[in-house]
Amino acid sequence: MARLWLGLAAISGFLAVALGAFGAHALKTRLTPEMLAVWRTGVEYQFYHALALLLLGVLVRQAPSGTLDLAGACFAAGIVLFSGSLYALALSDLRILGAITPFGGLLFLAGWLLLGYAATQA
Repeated sequence: MARLWLGLAAISGFLAVALGAFGAHALKTRLTPEMLAVWRTGVEYQFYHALALLLLGVLVRQAPSGTLDLAGACFAAGIVLFSGSLYALALSDLRILGAITPFGGLLFLAGWLLLGYAATQA
């Protein structure tokens, strides 16, 4: 599983940088300041959790753990739901998409709690 988390970290980090640049350059004049801020929030949280996946990949390589793998799944799904819904919201301005975002946030929280729990079990 370590390779999975490291691979997802690399892909997510790459996409966060690319999407951040896209927002700063291509979307700067096309989105309202409010929607550009929404875009940036998606990028920011994606990058934070790409780093979390990187950390998990290193930890799982050292000490495989089902709890750490579950944390990784939460982080990965959280990126898709949280950041993905913010990207879609910013591009479409469909406010209903904002209803998906909290589920991604809950997955991020669960991932961090699981990481903390795994740290106490080591």
